[in-house]
Amino acid sequence: MPLTALLAAAAVYLLLAALARHRNPAAGWRRHRTAAFLTGLGVLGAALLPPVAPFAHQDFRGHMLQHLLIGMYAPLLLVLGAPVTLLCRTLPPPRARRLVRVLRSPPLRLIGHPVTALLLSTGTLGALYFTPLYEAVHGRPLAHLALHAHFLLSGCLFAWVIAGPDPAPARPGVPARLVVLGAAIAAHSTVSQLVYANLYLRVRAPLEQLQGGAELMYYGGDIAELLLAAALVAGWRPRRARPRGGGAAGGCTAREGAAGVPA
Repeated sequence: MPLTALLAAAAVYLLLAALARHRNPAAGWRRHRTAAFLTGLGVLGAALLPPVAPFAHQDFRGHMLQHLLIGMYAPLLLVLGAPVTLLCRTLPPPRARRLVRVLRSPPLRLIGHPVTALLLSTGTLGALYFTPLYEAVHGRPLAHLALHAHFLLSGCLFAWVIAGPDPAPARPGVPARLVVLGAAIAAHSTVSQLVYANLYLRVRAPLEQLQGGAELMYYGGDIAELLLAAALVAGWRPRRARPRGGGAAGGCTAREGAAGVPA
């Protein structure tokens, strides 16, 4: 089932990329975007399939490795694939306008704020490891699937609002995003140190597994967040006067839309 879904997602993305190149050969679709998205799907597949998936059910270190892959590394790569911009370039104009309205809607502005994204991604780690939630989810396939979905979606949300190339309606300037990213790094560090010391922890596992999982979280999380910071800085451009009729924050601008969709 996971493999089928991942292959379907890859096929849809490749089809849309080919359509974008066909509709606008001059603009085309950058190959590094396609490579990033497909690599993200590959990382997600590695987390959900053997040997990682069985290891995650048996060992806390495997769980932490799976969490890093699903919640941090795969989301960054998927977001760098710019799937929303790809939709902007391939959807018919009426549907593209509906997408713009969704991007500009108050609920998405709230969810897409960096602080909200931080709370939904990093903030839930405390609830998972320092309450009975981890033990309640462990061994229950549907609950475990829901946890994976949360890791993936919240990770994509955080990567999108911090450094995604796609338009975001409530994205502040680079300094503010770096502050939020710094808060995420500090939170990850604190949680991993508490897990290593077995303080306030509500996870039943051998100490060796807990400490190994904490080390994975500490070092693996740092690397992922440094990559996110690098993506943020690499994608930064000085602010320019927006063209009349909208800008990047609006979503599908006339420049991005395949059929000249207005913002």
